[in-house]
This record gives sequence, C-alpha cells and structure tokens, in this order.
Amino acid sequence: MKITDATVSVTCPGRNFVTLRITTDEGVTGLGDATLNGRELAVASYLADHVVPLLAGRDPHRIEDTWQYLHRGAYWRRGPVTMAAIAAVDVALWDIKAKVAGLPLYQLLGGASRDRLTAYGHADGRDLPELLDSVRARLAQGYRAIRVQSGVPGLRAVYGVHAPDGSGSTVPHQQDRPLVEDWDTDAYLRHIPAVFEAVRAEFGAELPLLHDAHHRLTPVQAARLGKDLEPYRPFWLEDCTPAENQEALRLVRRATTTPLAIGEVFNSVFDYQTLITEQLVDHVRSSVTHFGGLTPLRKLFDLAALYQIKGSTHGPEDISPVGLAAALHLELAVHNFGIQEYTGHSAPTREVFPAAYTFEDGFLHPGEEPGLGVAYDEAAAARHPYRRSYLPVNRLADGSVHDW
Repeated sequence: MKITDATVSVTCPGRNFVTLRITTDEGVTGLGDATLNGRELAVASYLADHVVPLLAGRDPHRIEDTWQYLHRGAYWRRGPVTMAAIAAVDVALWDIKAKVAGLPLYQLLGGASRDRLTAYGHADGRDLPELLDSVRARLAQGYRAIRVQSGVPGLRAVYGVHAPDGSGSTVPHQQDRPLVEDWDTDAYLRHIPAVFEAVRAEFGAELPLLHDAHHRLTPVQAARLGKDLEPYRPFWLEDCTPAENQEALRLVRRATTTPLAIGEVFNSVFDYQTLITEQLVDHVRSSVTHFGGLTPLRKLFDLAALYQIKGSTHGPEDISPVGLAAALHLELAVHNFGIQEYTGHSAPTREVFPAAYTFEDGFLHPGEEPGLGVAYDEAAAARHPYRRSYLPVNRLADGSVHDW
C-alpha cells in the first residue's frame, strides 16, 4: 500500500478547522486535524507547501518512521505550527491503519482499559447567580464534573465567560484585530475563592469542580490561589502560571495540595520533563492536535504514568471532531486517563465532520466504527469558507499587555 494523494482543507462552520486527508492506492482515506486557533493558515501552508510533497509513495503503515522523518528530518523541530502539521499526518495514518484492520482505533492501541470516559463541561457567568444557573444547565445535560469560570467585579470581560449574546472570550473574534480585554490579578484572587464557596454551598461537596487560571498568575500568586481554594477541594487548578519556566511549579507545589493541571500550549515532551520527573503536576493536558499526534502523546502518557500523573487531553471547540475522536480512542486505551474536556461542537461543525463518538450521562465513547469514526463532508465544508479570527489579548489598567 502507498500514499497517492494528500489534500489540505480549511473550513469555518463557526470556528476555523484545518483538515488533512490522506488517500492510498487502495482507496482508503485517513483524516487528521491540524487546527491552530488564530494561526490556521500558517499550518495549512506548512502542510501543503512542505509536508504533502513528501508523502506521495510512502507506506502509510510506517507511522513511527513517518513521524520521525517529519520531525527529525526537518531539522527545525517543535513549535505549534510544526507539531500541528505533523499531528495531522500522524492521526491520518492511524485512521488508515485502523480502517484497513477493520477495527476502531483504540483496539490498535491495546484495546479498552475502561468502558467509557468521564467528561467535564464548562459553566460560566458574569456574576454568581448567572454562574449557578450555568452549573444547573450543565448538570441537566448530564455532566458529572464542571469547570467554573466567573466574571470579576470591575472587569468588563474575563476569559471563559460569555457575553449575553452568547459571544465572549471563549470564541475567536472574527475581525481584523483581536478583542482587547482588561485584567486585574488582585481582584481576581479576591473573587475566585468566594465563587467556589458559593458553588459548593449550592451543589455540595461531591461535585468535581475545575478552574482555569489561563496562565495569568506569577508562581507566588498561583501558590496563593491554590492555598485559598484548598477548603473547597477542587478537582484541579488549570494552567495556574506560564509553565515554560518549569521550575516555577516547584514553588506552587510546595505551597498547596490543590491538584495542578498543565500543558495545553505545550508541543513536546521536553516541555514537561521537569514537571513529570519531579511530580510537580497531577494532569498533563496537551491535545493530540498540538502535540504532534497520537504517536508522541501516547509516549507522554506512558512517561507520566510512571510518576502517577494522569493524561487528560485538552478538548476545546477549536479541536475539530477529528482531533477529539483521536483523543477519545487514546484515552479509552491508556490506563492513566484522568478526565476529558468536552464542550461539544456546533451543529454546522458536526455536519462537516459526521462522527461516531457519543456523549451520554456525562461520559464519552469513541464508538465502534473502523478507524477514528469521523468523516469529512466536502459539500458541507464548502459552505463555510475560512474567516480570519483572533483570540483576545489582555491589558492591565496601566495599558501594558498581560498574559491572556
């Protein structure tokens, strides 16, 4: 079997998605997700101009060799654009291999380690009453674990909180410049413990609650927040500080027993090396799409397992159903799965990407179709052309740029 064709498509059924389709001489097609939110065309160009010309004639079954060829062979390694492009090839080849075998992909990864995957949903509100209503709505949808994000008094817009019209900083801003949000760390640190207190008082101690600080805190600030949240026993505090400085998590870890989750912007095992070997985090959170594919993410999870660290992949709306399905197959197979982020996709997105995975009673399952269990509807995709969009930027009261 040989690869005969590879095409790159960009479509925007509410969000921009970059999709790679690899076809073999036996007519088998595999799909890969190469979406990089706000930089989609850079990855599409990397794939179309630099990677696709290398694929024709290759054996699609040689997945590890192809991964090393694209990673080591390019000399310029790592980085989100490169790794998203490699991920698309890697996942598409796994999709082909599983389709040829006539098995759902998780069977090729060792078979199921569990029957289903616990998911958490997002609840948010501009104030506490609105947040409590949002938690109730997620519980009514069946979620058994919930991420809580709240507006902060005095701030116009806060990450993870939707505006009344349904827009907000969780959705890319589709105009020529990024939306500018404001930020006040002291106000945030004063407010969030009260948010957890109110949610616990309303919903009890049993509901797993998660919170995302979104890289905005210094190590000392993160340590303070982790300590302040301990009475409310959060499931995790996510991305509490920019972790490119891995040693910073030593200070946070010494100061608090609040579980820590890190990694949605990481692209390589080297981003995690200190965090894992010193057991500074409890969950690694890279996505299949941004970490170079299933091949390296499986290795990351295996390394993390040696240190009793869970694998809990990043799963926002800008990971396409292809990338989400790949994560579900991997997580069903590995032993050290933690929890899966799941916000769902819009109806137009599901029309472009018909998928076999299911969400029921708070749990996800990748389905039993051969391969990933996701298709690509070209006609539907053509109805949603690319639209330039940006994630917001953050500024403090003095006008200086802050981590978003």
